[in-house]
Amino acid sequence: MMFFYLAFVLLELHVEAMKPMLSIFVALIFAVLLSQAQVAAKEQPNIVLILSDDQAWNDYSFLGHDTIQTPRLDQFASESLTYTRGYVTSPLCRPSLASIFTGLHTPYHGITGNDLSLDPEDKKQGKIRAMASRNSPKYAPRHQALYRKFREHANLARLLTDAGYLTLQTGKFWEGDPKLMGFTHAMTHADPKRGGRHGDAGLKISREGILPIKKLIDLAQKNQKPFFIWHAPFLPHTPHNPPKELYEKYLKLEPNKFVARYYAMVEWFDQTCGELFDEIETRRLSENTVFLYVTDNGWIQSPTSARYAPLSKQDPHDGGVRTPIMIKWQGRIQPKMDQETLVSSIDLAPTILKLCHLEVPSAMEGIDLLDREGLQKRNMVFGYDGDHDMFDWKKTTTNLQTRYVVKGEWKLLDHVDQPDELYHITQDPFEKTNVFQKKPEKVQELLKNLDAWWKPS
Repeated sequence: MMFFYLAFVLLELHVEAMKPMLSIFVALIFAVLLSQAQVAAKEQPNIVLILSDDQAWNDYSFLGHDTIQTPRLDQFASESLTYTRGYVTSPLCRPSLASIFTGLHTPYHGITGNDLSLDPEDKKQGKIRAMASRNSPKYAPRHQALYRKFREHANLARLLTDAGYLTLQTGKFWEGDPKLMGFTHAMTHADPKRGGRHGDAGLKISREGILPIKKLIDLAQKNQKPFFIWHAPFLPHTPHNPPKELYEKYLKLEPNKFVARYYAMVEWFDQTCGELFDEIETRRLSENTVFLYVTDNGWIQSPTSARYAPLSKQDPHDGGVRTPIMIKWQGRIQPKMDQETLVSSIDLAPTILKLCHLEVPSAMEGIDLLDREGLQKRNMVFGYDGDHDMFDWKKTTTNLQTRYVVKGEWKLLDHVDQPDELYHITQDPFEKTNVFQKKPEKVQELLKNLDAWWKPS
């Protein structure tokens, strides 16, 4: 008994002697926890999502174009995790952008075309009358109902705003008032009485400088807030009205005026991206800013008009749906030019949310672009090609033209009203040889994959 008493006394004396050291130890633990909290706060990075508008997947000098020069995007690609086999979910801008915004495929978010289909009497009035009708009070209830339904889905702006970000919409945006969709700041007003349709005042970004972006960053720095910028400049989209010096430069290289103008627009877009990169660099924000890049849909310039050529925009061939997808975080993401892995624009939303340490909603269908193992295991991407106008926005299949799947080296186009197509897409990237009749087993395999994915509302 005496032994235990002596042991207790000695232990008590030992604890008393250790109190100064214990105090230091507790202080060190508190300092470490505080430091970790500060690091976590710093690791809530700024996000800049750049969306090119109407540009072919190979219209970059880093992807081998022999005329177009894109020095700033070439540098960006060399500093990024760059996937050259990226695909969007639709060859039309509105449904494609809706997928990027929500991380959902077209049949699930419900935006299957650019505009609501006009009533028969309005269609008879011709193109000018039809465009006016889209903004008339007659169609307003249908537009508002579509916006309300779309707002039911989680989206990047709302999730990041809820997480404390300042969020800015610039450029193209179709889904009504951006602030009702979750943005804290927006260029687009979406008022049909003032020409609101697909971006209105927001479409001035980059064509007329990036002042709204500078102001948003000023505010974020003043309030010590992270920021998210939806940067969707109307470039190289029509109107093809590039700076004079760029047009003259390309006219010497390409005598066709329509093609030269488009080439000049692509380099102009490249220059504006450089302006944005330089702004972030000048403010010394590069180490805590993630840049992501994708094109909404493809474009092949017609040599006979200002419009697009076949097999590009509004077409599910690679000229309409393929895009490079790039992600850069200086010092944090290892640069790599990946020419094999298939990725989709629906992968952007979960990637951004994970980088910001936010939970990814279960409805989002994509895979984190940094999850190389997950991407390789999937090895497959899907898409939906619909008519320009939505015949019945309540039913997502009414204007379906084509479902498509790319799996490994193969691509299947499952058309509604024309013969299906199959391409060995890695050997035939411009889809010149349809081998549908020669590969019935591969067709059946890909159709089975399509049917397993296809669950429209």
